[in-house]
Amino acid sequence: MQSSIGQLARGITTKTPHRLAQIRTLGSVAARSESGVSYGLSEDQAGIQDLARRFTREHILPVAAEYDRTMEYPWPVIKSAHEVGLLNTHVPEKYGGPGLGLFECALISEELAYGCTGIQTAIEANGLAEAPVIVAGSDEIKSKYLGRMTEEPLVAAYCVTEPGAGSDVAGIKTRAEKRGDKWVINGSKMWITNSGHANWFFVLAKTDPSAKPSSSMTGFVVEANTPGIIVGKKEINMGQRCSDTRMVMFEDVEVPEENVLGKPGDGFKIAMKAFDITRPLVASAAVGLSQRALEEATKYAQERKTMGTAIINHQAIAFILADMAIQTEASRALVWKAAWTKDAGQPNTFYASMAKTLASKTAVDNANNAVQVFGGAGFNTEYPVEKLFRDSKIFELYEGTSQIQRLIISRQLSSIYPAN
Repeated sequence: MQSSIGQLARGITTKTPHRLAQIRTLGSVAARSESGVSYGLSEDQAGIQDLARRFTREHILPVAAEYDRTMEYPWPVIKSAHEVGLLNTHVPEKYGGPGLGLFECALISEELAYGCTGIQTAIEANGLAEAPVIVAGSDEIKSKYLGRMTEEPLVAAYCVTEPGAGSDVAGIKTRAEKRGDKWVINGSKMWITNSGHANWFFVLAKTDPSAKPSSSMTGFVVEANTPGIIVGKKEINMGQRCSDTRMVMFEDVEVPEENVLGKPGDGFKIAMKAFDITRPLVASAAVGLSQRALEEATKYAQERKTMGTAIINHQAIAFILADMAIQTEASRALVWKAAWTKDAGQPNTFYASMAKTLASKTAVDNANNAVQVFGGAGFNTEYPVEKLFRDSKIFELYEGTSQIQRLIISRQLSSIYPAN
């Protein structure tokens, strides 16, 4: 049965399983890109948003605080997300996915993050691992690794960051050497999301240390049960505590030649192209947290009274809330621009970095301001804003720090605005 997202959202509750392959968009990317400027959602897009919003209210909000306390991996929520089609959303239809555009995926990410960015990160980390495969995988690799993700609720992990190489991707030490018809990987990766539960990894490794950084690395798809892979302990982070991050070590891990993505030496370029897909989604998640902080603070400000009136009537509080609303709307607009640009087939690196920079700062600022509006109550775990505060900071760090995003943006300015 083939239905539009709008029909699915109206006719299927989030407690009723349906296959991910049932989700389809009716309008083509080309049609969307030629429709002119509009902030109105199509019927399908509104249906996607509503489905994700109702899923969040039913499956994420009621359990978010408990997962934060226990730090357990949210497998039940991930399985439910798979059942209703909110996992692996940009996997092409050919490989069993819905093949949603980046814009639609951004709508989903914002809604899920509103409920809990830790749970959203666990879900969206799949997309980060899958992006290099979508960008550069052969048809056989896509069928094998993307296909299995849509058939059952599995997770994958993106292994790039190392103990001594975060923003400086060129500084990675993990090596892959060709031995016969196999590649052998040795090295360590750090802060790898979903690694303790992953079915497979995308791994970036140096294959030609003598080459320039942009052509010295190769991307591999590596089965998680391959001998020689050692997954470390779960790291206890400040926020997003139910998200699973660990060290992953590779000791003489053998990978078949067919699991190379693109050609040897293409790895860095593939990883950067993947970020054009995933950075707008990280930004949209930051918007979700910002929206949650704004709503929580505004509701509390109407209920809390000082000096005979609700604190929202005090200009000091009212202006904080106004600034929170301004920055949330501005961040969302940039996310939509970055996603729309990608869907229209245009380069979006510039806007993706802009969206991530602004949305990340807004998330941190809004969470901080929400705690301020709550006062002493905001510092207590009985209220939701202290969790938002802890969860927010990572947005300025992962998938490229805000400083790296500014570097990317600034390096393009002279070509956009050349001197005479």
